[in-house]
Amino acid sequence: MKKLLDRLAGNRRENPETPDSGYFSTMFLEREEETPPLVPWGVRAGQLQAQSLEPSEGAQRFARAWNNDRHTVALADAELQRLTEYLTFVSLAPDREVIAQDEQGDYLLIVLEGTIAVDRVQPWGGRARLGEARVGDLLGEMSLLDAGTRFSSCRTLTPCVVAVLEAHALDRMMKDDPRLAAVLLAALARRLSLRLRQASARLSALLTSSN
Repeated sequence: MKKLLDRLAGNRRENPETPDSGYFSTMFLEREEETPPLVPWGVRAGQLQAQSLEPSEGAQRFARAWNNDRHTVALADAELQRLTEYLTFVSLAPDREVIAQDEQGDYLLIVLEGTIAVDRVQPWGGRARLGEARVGDLLGEMSLLDAGTRFSSCRTLTPCVVAVLEAHALDRMMKDDPRLAAVLLAALARRLSLRLRQASARLSALLTSSN
């Protein structure tokens, strides 16, 4: 929470993460390495050979995804148009790693078409499937907000279209259009709360079954 407050104040400070509990020492083990270099979207887009979409086409796809998402606040057409002006729209081929675990990133992705696998890479090299992201789902928002390292690896399973929000665009939105920024951050907070509830429910079920 402190990192998020720092970000809202325009200060992306780097703070050390607290160590994991014993429960998280296996599947959710954090790598004790030096902080990796930042991988900005401009670099990752080149690695992915991302193909830019026409802004009008991307805006239409984004509007459909936004309006069909129960976690978002309804926006007027003009507000949605302003929001899309802070985004970049690209298409991606299958089997592309759009987010790498343990890297530093400055962008989040909104899935507008296709399916993206979300995996946790284990210290011994295995991969645990945490879920699959589909239309309307967000990826990478935690690192965008708290400047922490990526928790999981995200790879396209099918041809995909995504909207990209970079850190500098979010900063500009917070300065120039605070209402839109508040709406977007509220949507992110609702999604993060849902994920926390789901994780708590799974942990509760796991602990109950082990007794």
